[in-house]
Amino acid sequence: MLRSRLTAALAAAGTVLGGAVAIGFAVSGPATAASTLPAHVSAPYFETYNGDSLAQQAQQSGNKYLTLAFLQTEAKGSCTPYWDGDTSMPVDASQYGSDIDTIRAGGGDVIPSFGGYTADHTGTEIADSCTDVGKIAAAYEKVITTYDVTRLDLDIEDNSLTDSAGIDRRNAAIKQVEDWAAGNGRTVQFAYTLPTTTSGLASSGLNVLRSAVSHDARIDVVNIMTFDYYDGANHEMATDTKTATTGLQSQLAGLYPNRSAAELWHMIGVIEMPGIDDYGAAETFTTADAPVVEQWAQDKGLAALSFWALQRDNGGCPGTGGSDTCSGIQQDTWYFSHTFAAFNGGGSAPTTPPTTTPPTSPPPAGGGLTNGDFETGSLAPWTCTGGTGSIVSSPTHGGSGALKLAPTSSDNATCSQSVTLAANTTYTLSACVQGDYAFLGTTGAATDASTWTSAGAYTKLSTTFTTGGSGTVQVFVHGWYGQSAVHVDDVSVH
Repeated sequence: MLRSRLTAALAAAGTVLGGAVAIGFAVSGPATAASTLPAHVSAPYFETYNGDSLAQQAQQSGNKYLTLAFLQTEAKGSCTPYWDGDTSMPVDASQYGSDIDTIRAGGGDVIPSFGGYTADHTGTEIADSCTDVGKIAAAYEKVITTYDVTRLDLDIEDNSLTDSAGIDRRNAAIKQVEDWAAGNGRTVQFAYTLPTTTSGLASSGLNVLRSAVSHDARIDVVNIMTFDYYDGANHEMATDTKTATTGLQSQLAGLYPNRSAAELWHMIGVIEMPGIDDYGAAETFTTADAPVVEQWAQDKGLAALSFWALQRDNGGCPGTGGSDTCSGIQQDTWYFSHTFAAFNGGGSAPTTPPTTTPPTSPPPAGGGLTNGDFETGSLAPWTCTGGTGSIVSSPTHGGSGALKLAPTSSDNATCSQSVTLAANTTYTLSACVQGDYAFLGTTGAATDASTWTSAGAYTKLSTTFTTGGSGTVQVFVHGWYGQSAVHVDDVSVH
Protein backbone atom coordinates (compact mmCIF):
# COMPACT_ATOMS: atom_id res chain seq x y z
CA MET A 1 0.00 0.00 0.00
CA LEU A 2 1.23 3.46 -0.66
CA ARG A 3 2.70 5.09 2.33
CA SER A 4 3.24 8.66 1.16
CA ARG A 5 5.57 9.28 -1.78
CA LEU A 6 7.29 11.86 0.42
CA THR A 7 8.14 9.20 2.98
CA ALA A 8 9.53 6.96 0.26
CA ALA A 9 11.66 9.81 -1.02
CA LEU A 10 12.99 10.55 2.46
CA ALA A 11 13.78 6.89 2.92
CA ALA A 12 15.71 6.83 -0.34
CA ALA A 13 17.64 9.90 0.87
CA GLY A 14 18.68 8.10 4.03
CA THR A 15 16.21 9.57 6.54
CA VAL A 16 15.36 7.17 9.36
CA LEU A 17 12.04 5.48 8.65
CA GLY A 18 9.29 5.26 11.19
CA GLY A 19 8.59 8.59 12.85
CA ALA A 20 5.90 7.03 14.99
CA VAL A 21 6.03 7.50 18.74
CA ALA A 22 6.88 4.24 20.47
CA ILE A 23 4.04 3.56 22.88
CA GLY A 24 4.99 1.25 25.73
CA PHE A 25 2.51 -0.94 27.63
CA ALA A 26 3.49 -3.06 30.58
CA VAL A 27 1.72 -6.20 29.41
CA SER A 28 3.06 -9.65 28.71
CA GLY A 29 0.80 -10.34 25.75
CA PRO A 30 -2.71 -10.05 24.48
CA ALA A 31 -4.98 -11.13 27.32
CA THR A 32 -7.74 -12.06 24.93
CA ALA A 33 -7.09 -14.84 22.45
CA ALA A 34 -7.90 -14.18 18.84
CA SER A 35 -10.95 -15.68 17.23
CA THR A 36 -11.28 -16.54 13.57
CA LEU A 37 -12.12 -13.52 11.43
CA PRO A 38 -15.62 -13.38 9.96
CA ALA A 39 -16.10 -14.80 6.50
CA HIS A 40 -16.65 -11.26 5.18
CA VAL A 41 -14.51 -8.67 6.91
CA SER A 42 -13.97 -4.93 6.53
CA ALA A 43 -10.55 -4.09 7.96
CA PRO A 44 -9.26 -0.63 6.92
CA TYR A 45 -5.54 -0.02 7.12
CA PHE A 46 -4.18 1.78 10.19
CA GLU A 47 -0.94 3.69 9.60
CA THR A 48 1.41 2.57 12.37
CA TYR A 49 3.97 5.29 11.66
CA ASN A 50 2.18 8.43 12.78
CA GLY A 51 1.77 8.02 16.54
CA ASP A 52 -2.02 7.65 16.63
CA SER A 53 -3.66 5.46 19.24
CA LEU A 54 -4.84 2.25 17.62
CA ALA A 55 -7.57 1.54 20.16
CA GLN A 56 -8.79 5.14 20.19
CA GLN A 57 -8.99 5.32 16.40
CA ALA A 58 -10.87 2.02 16.30
CA GLN A 59 -13.35 3.27 18.89
CA GLN A 60 -13.87 6.67 17.29
CA SER A 61 -14.32 5.30 13.77
CA GLY A 62 -16.46 2.36 14.82
CA ASN A 63 -14.18 -0.15 13.10
CA LYS A 64 -14.17 -3.56 14.77
CA TYR A 65 -11.36 -4.80 12.53
CA LEU A 66 -8.20 -3.04 11.38
CA THR A 67 -5.14 -3.95 9.30
CA LEU A 68 -1.91 -2.70 10.91
CA ALA A 69 0.57 -1.31 8.36
CA PHE A 70 3.42 -2.01 8.16
CA LEU A 71 6.05 -4.48 9.36
CA GLN A 72 9.45 -4.28 7.64
CA THR A 73 13.13 -4.73 8.45
CA GLU A 74 15.21 -1.78 9.61
CA ALA A 75 17.70 -2.19 6.75
CA LYS A 76 18.16 -4.29 3.64
CA GLY A 77 19.81 -7.61 4.56
CA SER A 78 18.13 -7.89 7.96
CA CYS A 79 15.80 -10.74 8.93
CA THR A 80 14.12 -8.97 11.85
CA PRO A 81 10.86 -7.08 11.29
CA TYR A 82 9.87 -3.98 13.22
CA TRP A 83 6.81 -1.80 13.03
CA ASP A 84 7.61 0.64 10.26
CA GLY A 85 11.21 -0.61 10.31
CA ASP A 86 11.76 1.37 13.53
CA THR A 87 13.98 -0.55 15.97
CA SER A 88 12.24 1.17 18.88
CA MET A 89 9.02 -0.60 17.83
CA PRO A 90 9.78 -4.34 17.91
CA VAL A 91 7.36 -7.22 17.48
CA ASP A 92 6.49 -7.33 21.13
CA ALA A 93 3.39 -7.02 23.30
CA SER A 94 4.67 -3.61 24.41
CA GLN A 95 3.79 -2.43 20.91
CA TYR A 96 0.01 -2.48 20.36
CA GLY A 97 -0.61 -5.37 22.78
CA SER A 98 -2.90 -3.37 25.05
CA ASP A 99 -4.69 -1.78 22.09
CA ILE A 100 -5.33 -5.19 20.55
CA ASP A 101 -6.78 -6.42 23.84
CA THR A 102 -9.13 -3.43 23.87
CA ILE A 103 -10.23 -4.07 20.30
CA ARG A 104 -10.84 -7.75 21.04
CA ALA A 105 -12.83 -6.88 24.13
CA GLY A 106 -15.19 -5.09 21.77
CA GLY A 107 -15.53 -8.15 19.56
CA GLY A 108 -12.97 -7.15 16.93
CA ASP A 109 -9.46 -8.09 15.87
CA VAL A 110 -6.44 -6.98 13.84
CA ILE A 111 -4.50 -8.17 10.79
CA PRO A 112 -0.75 -7.34 10.82
CA SER A 113 0.58 -6.37 7.39
CA PHE A 114 4.12 -6.88 6.08
CA GLY A 115 5.58 -4.80 3.27
CA GLY A 116 4.02 -1.69 1.77
CA TYR A 117 5.37 0.70 -0.83
CA THR A 118 8.31 2.05 1.19
CA ALA A 119 9.52 -1.41 2.21
CA ASP A 120 9.05 -2.78 -1.28
CA HIS A 121 10.90 0.23 -2.73
CA THR A 122 13.87 0.12 -0.35
CA GLY A 123 14.47 -3.64 -0.09
CA THR A 124 13.24 -3.85 3.50
CA GLU A 125 10.24 -6.08 2.79
CA ILE A 126 11.30 -9.10 4.81
CA ALA A 127 11.43 -11.69 2.01
CA ASP A 128 13.38 -9.29 -0.21
CA SER A 129 15.69 -8.35 2.67
CA CYS A 130 16.28 -11.77 4.23
CA THR A 131 17.70 -14.63 2.16
CA ASP A 132 16.97 -17.35 4.76
CA VAL A 133 13.51 -18.89 4.23
CA GLY A 134 13.52 -20.36 7.73
CA LYS A 135 14.12 -16.96 9.29
CA ILE A 136 11.36 -15.38 7.21
CA ALA A 137 8.98 -18.10 8.39
CA ALA A 138 10.14 -17.58 11.98
CA ALA A 139 9.39 -13.85 11.69
CA TYR A 140 5.86 -14.60 10.50
CA GLU A 141 5.40 -17.09 13.33
CA LYS A 142 6.62 -14.57 15.91
CA VAL A 143 4.02 -12.04 14.81
CA ILE A 144 1.33 -14.72 14.91
CA THR A 145 2.23 -15.92 18.41
CA THR A 146 3.03 -12.50 19.89
CA TYR A 147 -0.33 -11.02 18.91
CA ASP A 148 -2.25 -14.32 18.63
CA VAL A 149 -3.58 -13.37 15.20
CA THR A 150 -5.14 -15.62 12.58
CA ARG A 151 -4.32 -13.71 9.38
CA LEU A 152 -1.23 -12.00 7.97
CA ASP A 153 -1.38 -9.55 5.07
CA LEU A 154 1.57 -9.36 2.66
CA ASP A 155 1.59 -6.10 0.68
CA ILE A 156 3.67 -6.63 -2.46
CA GLU A 157 4.22 -3.78 -4.91
CA ASP A 158 6.96 -1.75 -6.61
CA ASN A 159 10.34 -3.58 -6.65
CA SER A 160 8.97 -6.57 -4.73
CA LEU A 161 6.88 -7.49 -7.76
CA THR A 162 9.98 -8.17 -9.84
CA ASP A 163 12.28 -9.68 -7.21
CA SER A 164 11.79 -13.29 -8.28
CA ALA A 165 14.07 -14.68 -5.56
CA GLY A 166 12.16 -12.75 -2.91
CA ILE A 167 8.84 -13.92 -4.34
CA ASP A 168 9.91 -17.56 -4.15
CA ARG A 169 11.37 -17.16 -0.64
CA ARG A 170 8.14 -15.55 0.56
CA ASN A 171 5.97 -18.35 -0.75
CA ALA A 172 8.30 -21.04 0.57
CA ALA A 173 8.10 -19.37 4.00
CA ILE A 174 4.29 -19.23 3.80
CA LYS A 175 4.25 -22.98 3.18
CA GLN A 176 6.51 -23.55 6.20
CA VAL A 177 4.25 -21.45 8.43
CA GLU A 178 1.14 -23.24 7.22
CA ASP A 179 2.74 -26.61 8.01
CA TRP A 180 3.79 -25.28 11.44
CA ALA A 181 0.28 -24.00 12.12
CA ALA A 182 -1.31 -27.30 11.10
CA GLY A 183 1.06 -29.17 13.39
CA ASN A 184 0.23 -26.89 16.31
CA GLY A 185 -3.52 -26.69 15.89
CA ARG A 186 -3.49 -23.02 14.86
CA THR A 187 -5.68 -21.28 12.34
CA VAL A 188 -3.49 -19.13 10.10
CA GLN A 189 -4.51 -17.42 6.88
CA PHE A 190 -2.37 -15.51 4.39
CA ALA A 191 -3.57 -12.63 2.25
CA TYR A 192 -1.66 -11.09 -0.63
CA THR A 193 -2.25 -7.40 -1.37
CA LEU A 194 -1.33 -6.51 -4.96
CA PRO A 195 -1.74 -3.58 -7.37
CA THR A 196 -4.20 -4.06 -10.22
CA THR A 197 -5.25 -2.78 -13.60
CA THR A 198 -8.91 -2.10 -14.31
CA SER A 199 -9.07 -5.56 -15.91
CA GLY A 200 -7.30 -7.59 -13.23
CA LEU A 201 -3.73 -8.29 -12.16
CA ALA A 202 -0.82 -7.43 -14.41
CA SER A 203 1.66 -10.20 -15.20
CA SER A 204 3.87 -9.29 -12.24
CA GLY A 205 1.05 -9.81 -9.74
CA LEU A 206 0.05 -13.05 -11.43
CA ASN A 207 3.62 -14.28 -11.11
CA VAL A 208 3.42 -13.83 -7.33
CA LEU A 209 0.38 -16.12 -7.26
CA ARG A 210 1.89 -18.60 -9.72
CA SER A 211 4.87 -18.93 -7.41
CA ALA A 212 2.50 -19.56 -4.49
CA VAL A 213 0.82 -22.37 -6.42
CA SER A 214 4.17 -23.91 -7.35
CA HIS A 215 5.30 -23.84 -3.69
CA ASP A 216 1.98 -25.30 -2.49
CA ALA A 217 1.48 -22.17 -0.41
CA ARG A 218 -2.21 -21.68 0.35
CA ILE A 219 -3.33 -18.11 -0.30
CA ASP A 220 -6.67 -17.44 1.36
CA VAL A 221 -7.33 -13.91 0.12
CA VAL A 222 -6.02 -11.88 -2.82
CA ASN A 223 -6.59 -8.18 -2.08
CA ILE A 224 -6.34 -5.82 -5.03
CA MET A 225 -5.63 -2.10 -4.67
CA THR A 226 -8.29 -0.55 -6.87
CA PHE A 227 -6.64 2.86 -7.05
CA ASP A 228 -3.40 4.47 -8.29
CA TYR A 229 -3.88 3.06 -11.78
CA TYR A 230 -1.58 5.72 -13.28
CA ASP A 231 -2.87 4.93 -16.77
CA GLY A 232 -3.67 8.46 -17.89
CA ALA A 233 -7.42 7.77 -18.15
CA ASN A 234 -10.40 9.29 -16.41
CA HIS A 235 -11.96 6.79 -14.04
CA GLU A 236 -15.34 5.92 -12.61
CA MET A 237 -13.84 4.19 -9.61
CA ALA A 238 -16.77 1.97 -8.58
CA THR A 239 -17.11 0.66 -12.13
CA ASP A 240 -13.36 0.05 -12.32
CA THR A 241 -13.53 -1.92 -9.07
CA LYS A 242 -16.13 -4.19 -10.63
CA THR A 243 -14.12 -4.80 -13.81
CA ALA A 244 -10.90 -5.33 -11.84
CA THR A 245 -12.44 -7.89 -9.50
CA THR A 246 -14.19 -9.65 -12.37
CA GLY A 247 -10.87 -9.90 -14.19
CA LEU A 248 -9.18 -11.24 -11.07
CA GLN A 249 -11.88 -13.86 -10.60
CA SER A 250 -11.20 -15.14 -14.12
CA GLN A 251 -7.46 -15.17 -13.46
CA LEU A 252 -7.95 -17.12 -10.23
CA ALA A 253 -10.04 -19.64 -12.16
CA GLY A 254 -6.99 -20.36 -14.29
CA LEU A 255 -4.77 -20.80 -11.23
CA TYR A 256 -7.26 -22.82 -9.19
CA PRO A 257 -9.29 -24.82 -11.76
CA ASN A 258 -10.87 -27.10 -9.17
CA ARG A 259 -12.56 -24.29 -7.24
CA SER A 260 -16.14 -23.22 -7.84
CA ALA A 261 -17.06 -19.73 -8.97
CA ALA A 262 -18.31 -18.93 -5.46
CA GLU A 263 -15.04 -20.12 -3.91
CA LEU A 264 -13.06 -17.96 -6.32
CA TRP A 265 -15.09 -14.85 -5.54
CA HIS A 266 -14.53 -15.58 -1.86
CA MET A 267 -10.76 -15.46 -2.40
CA ILE A 268 -10.98 -11.80 -3.41
CA GLY A 269 -10.59 -8.66 -1.31
CA VAL A 270 -10.92 -5.04 -2.46
CA ILE A 271 -8.94 -2.11 -1.09
CA GLU A 272 -10.09 1.39 -2.02
CA MET A 273 -8.43 4.76 -1.41
CA PRO A 274 -11.15 7.21 -0.30
CA GLY A 275 -11.11 10.53 -2.08
CA ILE A 276 -8.29 11.65 -4.38
CA ASP A 277 -5.57 9.05 -4.73
CA ASP A 278 -1.86 9.58 -5.42
CA TYR A 279 -2.41 10.00 -9.17
CA GLY A 280 -4.80 12.93 -8.78
CA ALA A 281 -8.35 14.06 -9.34
CA ALA A 282 -8.92 11.76 -12.35
CA GLU A 283 -8.88 8.91 -9.83
CA THR A 284 -11.31 10.02 -7.12
CA PHE A 285 -13.25 7.49 -5.07
CA THR A 286 -16.34 9.40 -3.99
CA THR A 287 -18.89 9.05 -1.21
CA ALA A 288 -21.32 7.88 -3.90
CA ASP A 289 -18.91 5.11 -4.97
CA ALA A 290 -18.61 3.61 -1.48
CA PRO A 291 -22.13 2.11 -1.08
CA VAL A 292 -22.00 0.80 -4.66
CA VAL A 293 -18.77 -1.08 -3.94
CA GLU A 294 -20.01 -2.32 -0.57
CA GLN A 295 -23.13 -3.77 -2.19
CA TRP A 296 -21.06 -5.30 -5.02
CA ALA A 297 -18.80 -6.96 -2.46
CA GLN A 298 -21.84 -8.34 -0.65
CA ASP A 299 -23.49 -9.57 -3.83
CA LYS A 300 -20.36 -11.34 -5.08
CA GLY A 301 -19.50 -12.85 -1.71
CA LEU A 302 -16.03 -11.30 -1.51
CA ALA A 303 -13.83 -12.14 1.46
CA ALA A 304 -12.61 -8.66 2.38
CA LEU A 305 -13.33 -4.98 1.85
CA SER A 306 -11.08 -2.25 3.18
CA PHE A 307 -9.43 1.04 2.37
CA TRP A 308 -6.19 2.97 2.67
CA ALA A 309 -6.19 4.34 5.24
CA LEU A 310 -8.17 4.94 8.43
CA GLN A 311 -6.43 8.27 9.08
CA ARG A 312 -7.63 9.51 5.66
CA ASP A 313 -11.30 9.01 6.51
CA ASN A 314 -12.16 12.71 6.89
CA GLY A 315 -12.67 15.75 4.69
CA GLY A 316 -9.98 17.91 6.23
CA CYS A 317 -8.08 18.85 3.06
CA PRO A 318 -10.41 19.54 0.12
CA GLY A 319 -8.66 19.19 -3.23
CA THR A 320 -5.52 17.52 -1.85
CA GLY A 321 -4.47 14.21 -3.40
CA GLY A 322 -2.54 11.35 -1.84
CA SER A 323 -2.52 12.63 1.73
CA ASP A 324 -1.94 10.22 4.63
CA THR A 325 -4.24 12.26 6.89
CA CYS A 326 -7.31 13.24 4.83
CA SER A 327 -9.26 12.22 1.74
CA GLY A 328 -9.19 15.46 -0.25
CA ILE A 329 -12.97 15.48 -0.76
CA GLN A 330 -15.92 16.82 1.18
CA GLN A 331 -17.18 14.07 3.46
CA ASP A 332 -18.35 13.38 6.98
CA THR A 333 -15.59 12.11 9.25
CA TRP A 334 -15.57 8.28 9.26
CA TYR A 335 -18.01 8.15 6.33
CA PHE A 336 -16.12 5.33 4.57
CA SER A 337 -15.65 3.38 7.81
CA HIS A 338 -19.37 3.50 8.54
CA THR A 339 -20.34 2.59 4.97
CA PHE A 340 -18.01 -0.39 4.71
CA ALA A 341 -18.84 -1.64 8.23
CA ALA A 342 -22.07 -3.12 6.81
CA PHE A 343 -19.89 -5.69 5.02
CA ASN A 344 -18.68 -7.31 8.25
CA GLY A 345 -19.99 -10.81 8.77
CA GLY A 346 -22.52 -10.38 5.99
CA GLY A 347 -22.57 -11.23 2.34
CA SER A 348 -23.23 -14.58 0.79
CA ALA A 349 -21.96 -16.83 -1.93
CA PRO A 350 -22.58 -15.22 -5.30
CA THR A 351 -25.81 -16.12 -6.95
CA THR A 352 -25.34 -17.52 -10.43
CA PRO A 353 -27.98 -16.37 -12.92
CA PRO A 354 -30.01 -19.19 -14.40
CA THR A 355 -28.54 -20.53 -17.58
CA THR A 356 -30.02 -22.36 -20.49
CA THR A 357 -28.28 -25.51 -21.59
CA PRO A 358 -26.67 -24.96 -25.00
CA PRO A 359 -28.53 -26.75 -27.77
CA THR A 360 -27.48 -30.25 -28.65
CA SER A 361 -28.60 -29.72 -32.22
CA PRO A 362 -26.35 -27.86 -34.66
CA PRO A 363 -26.53 -24.06 -34.62
CA PRO A 364 -28.33 -22.26 -37.41
CA ALA A 365 -26.83 -22.57 -40.88
CA GLY A 366 -23.59 -20.68 -41.27
CA GLY A 367 -23.23 -20.36 -37.49
CA GLY A 368 -20.92 -21.62 -34.82
CA LEU A 369 -17.25 -20.85 -34.29
CA THR A 370 -15.01 -22.38 -36.95
CA ASN A 371 -11.26 -22.77 -37.40
CA GLY A 372 -10.74 -22.36 -33.67
CA ASP A 373 -7.75 -24.71 -33.83
CA PHE A 374 -6.18 -22.84 -36.78
CA GLU A 375 -5.43 -26.09 -38.58
CA THR A 376 -6.72 -25.01 -42.02
CA GLY A 377 -3.59 -22.98 -42.75
CA SER A 378 -5.73 -19.90 -43.30
CA LEU A 379 -7.07 -17.17 -41.01
CA ALA A 380 -10.59 -17.33 -42.50
CA PRO A 381 -13.16 -16.73 -41.13
CA TRP A 382 -11.12 -14.77 -38.58
CA THR A 383 -10.38 -11.16 -39.54
CA CYS A 384 -7.52 -9.27 -37.93
CA THR A 385 -6.74 -5.57 -37.63
CA GLY A 386 -3.89 -4.09 -39.59
CA GLY A 387 -2.22 -7.36 -40.59
CA THR A 388 -1.46 -8.11 -36.94
CA GLY A 389 -2.58 -11.76 -37.06
CA SER A 390 -0.97 -14.75 -38.75
CA ILE A 391 -0.96 -18.55 -38.65
CA VAL A 392 2.24 -20.11 -37.25
CA SER A 393 3.43 -23.66 -36.76
CA SER A 394 5.12 -23.00 -33.41
CA PRO A 395 4.41 -22.68 -30.57
CA THR A 396 1.08 -24.49 -30.70
CA HIS A 397 -1.08 -25.92 -27.96
CA GLY A 398 -2.06 -28.86 -30.14
CA GLY A 399 -1.89 -29.79 -33.79
CA SER A 400 0.19 -27.96 -36.35
CA GLY A 401 -1.22 -24.43 -36.26
CA ALA A 402 -1.82 -21.52 -33.91
CA LEU A 403 -2.75 -17.85 -34.23
CA LYS A 404 0.00 -15.30 -33.59
CA LEU A 405 -1.06 -11.79 -32.57
CA ALA A 406 1.57 -9.09 -33.07
CA PRO A 407 0.58 -5.85 -31.26
CA THR A 408 2.10 -2.51 -32.22
CA SER A 409 2.25 0.79 -30.41
CA SER A 410 -1.01 1.77 -32.11
CA ASP A 411 -2.81 -1.58 -32.55
CA ASN A 412 -3.62 -4.20 -29.93
CA ALA A 413 -3.79 -6.94 -32.62
CA THR A 414 -7.46 -7.92 -32.52
CA CYS A 415 -8.71 -10.96 -34.45
CA SER A 416 -12.41 -11.77 -34.43
CA GLN A 417 -15.13 -13.73 -36.12
CA SER A 418 -18.92 -13.55 -36.17
CA VAL A 419 -20.59 -16.53 -34.51
CA THR A 420 -24.29 -17.38 -34.71
CA LEU A 421 -25.64 -19.45 -31.83
CA ALA A 422 -29.00 -20.15 -30.20
CA ALA A 423 -30.78 -17.02 -29.01
CA ASN A 424 -30.97 -16.06 -25.33
CA THR A 425 -28.60 -18.83 -24.29
CA THR A 426 -25.55 -18.88 -22.03
CA TYR A 427 -22.30 -20.27 -23.44
CA THR A 428 -18.71 -20.72 -22.32
CA LEU A 429 -15.97 -19.25 -24.50
CA SER A 430 -12.53 -20.83 -24.04
CA ALA A 431 -9.07 -20.55 -25.60
CA CYS A 432 -5.51 -21.56 -24.85
CA VAL A 433 -3.21 -18.53 -24.83
CA GLN A 434 0.45 -17.74 -24.32
CA GLY A 435 2.21 -14.38 -23.91
CA ASP A 436 1.79 -11.05 -22.16
CA TYR A 437 -1.69 -9.54 -21.90
CA ALA A 438 -3.72 -12.09 -23.87
CA PHE A 439 -7.40 -11.10 -24.04
CA LEU A 440 -10.47 -13.21 -24.91
CA GLY A 441 -14.08 -12.06 -25.08
CA THR A 442 -17.26 -11.18 -26.95
CA THR A 443 -19.09 -8.14 -28.25
CA GLY A 444 -22.70 -7.87 -29.34
CA ALA A 445 -24.04 -10.39 -26.82
CA ALA A 446 -26.87 -9.60 -24.42
CA THR A 447 -24.32 -10.12 -21.66
CA ASP A 448 -20.80 -9.63 -22.99
CA ALA A 449 -17.78 -11.08 -21.25
CA SER A 450 -14.01 -10.79 -21.41
CA THR A 451 -11.00 -12.11 -19.55
CA TRP A 452 -7.22 -11.94 -19.88
CA THR A 453 -3.98 -13.30 -18.52
CA SER A 454 -0.23 -13.17 -18.98
CA ALA A 455 1.34 -16.59 -19.29
CA GLY A 456 4.77 -17.93 -20.21
CA ALA A 457 3.25 -21.22 -21.38
CA TYR A 458 -0.12 -22.04 -22.89
CA THR A 459 -2.86 -21.41 -20.33
CA LYS A 460 -6.59 -21.96 -20.71
CA LEU A 461 -8.84 -18.89 -20.47
CA SER A 462 -12.60 -19.26 -20.09
CA THR A 463 -15.51 -16.88 -19.67
CA THR A 464 -19.29 -17.06 -20.07
CA PHE A 465 -21.65 -14.89 -22.11
CA THR A 466 -25.34 -14.86 -22.94
CA THR A 467 -26.62 -14.34 -26.48
CA GLY A 468 -29.41 -11.93 -27.36
CA GLY A 469 -32.45 -12.40 -29.55
CA SER A 470 -30.43 -12.81 -32.75
CA GLY A 471 -27.95 -15.28 -31.28
CA THR A 472 -25.10 -13.56 -33.15
CA VAL A 473 -21.98 -12.33 -31.36
CA GLN A 474 -18.42 -11.36 -32.24
CA VAL A 475 -15.76 -13.51 -30.59
CA PHE A 476 -12.42 -11.74 -30.26
CA VAL A 477 -8.85 -12.32 -29.12
CA HIS A 478 -6.17 -9.65 -28.84
CA GLY A 479 -2.90 -8.64 -27.24
CA TRP A 480 -2.02 -5.22 -25.83
CA TYR A 481 -0.49 -2.12 -27.33
CA GLY A 482 3.29 -2.22 -27.56
CA GLN A 483 3.60 -5.56 -25.76
CA SER A 484 5.13 -8.79 -27.01
CA ALA A 485 3.38 -11.29 -29.30
CA VAL A 486 0.50 -13.42 -28.06
CA HIS A 487 -0.29 -16.93 -29.34
CA VAL A 488 -3.81 -18.38 -29.36
CA ASP A 489 -4.98 -21.92 -30.02
CA ASP A 490 -8.04 -24.16 -29.54
CA VAL A 491 -10.71 -21.47 -29.32
CA SER A 492 -14.13 -22.98 -28.65
CA VAL A 493 -17.70 -22.08 -27.75
CA HIS A 494 -19.82 -24.62 -25.93
